[in-house]
Amino acid sequence: MPTLDGKAGQFLALHQRGKPLLQPNAWDAGSARLLESMGFDAIATTSSGFAATLGQLDGTVTRDEALTHGAQMARAVDIPVAADTENGFADDPAGVAEMVTLACATGLAGCSIEDYSGGPDGALYDIGLATERIAAAAEAAHRGPVHLVLTARAENHLHGVDDLGDTVARLQAYQEAGADVLFAPGMRSADDIRVVVTSVDRPVNVLATPFCPPIDELAAIGVARISVGGSFAWVAYSGLIDAARELKEQGTYSYWDRVAAVRDIVRNALAR
Repeated sequence: MPTLDGKAGQFLALHQRGKPLLQPNAWDAGSARLLESMGFDAIATTSSGFAATLGQLDGTVTRDEALTHGAQMARAVDIPVAADTENGFADDPAGVAEMVTLACATGLAGCSIEDYSGGPDGALYDIGLATERIAAAAEAAHRGPVHLVLTARAENHLHGVDDLGDTVARLQAYQEAGADVLFAPGMRSADDIRVVVTSVDRPVNVLATPFCPPIDELAAIGVARISVGGSFAWVAYSGLIDAARELKEQGTYSYWDRVAAVRDIVRNALAR
């Protein structure tokens, strides 16, 4: 494992096989502070949740918007924050390195780079180019006085390529290229997750999804980090939709029962 300084070092030290870091994804400063107040040791941003706060779809946020958001989130809490920086907002390694260099100046503790090209065809970068992109990102994340924990993401399973062998090959290549944490979102099978964990020497993150093994089982497999993607944001929107439907369709206000239950919790979190 590389030696990282500052908040990045603090963040990386939280990744322990068999004792996974629970890293929920917040979508704004308020949700970040609330999660911090609940005792989580680190949080991440969510590209889809953040895009929704702007009235946009996932994949439409600009690099500058993502970096500004990351800086705001890092300032909002004292715990480490890792940013979902999608594919680095560039195809070429130099462009990815530039984005990571800018992220180092935001107060973030980490960022992630996907190997999904972002195009409409759902294609992943060729493994050679994808590895060059991770190498450039890792060099930028580790070279200066302020470091970042770099998570390299193999996006196969989110884009209909359920090829475990290719996923493992990509993650192994990204490890050799200097990634600190490895992530293949979309895996649900305990057997597949075990194959990945035992095939690499870096901490592995798992995305909590329906039918994914529970935390205790993931810990036994050796997973080092668990994140939730945009799901917490969608749960919050679900509450909004339920309250709005009650108001519009029934003309009643029972949603106030939920307001009373959480108002003081949220107020205390925001008043820290």
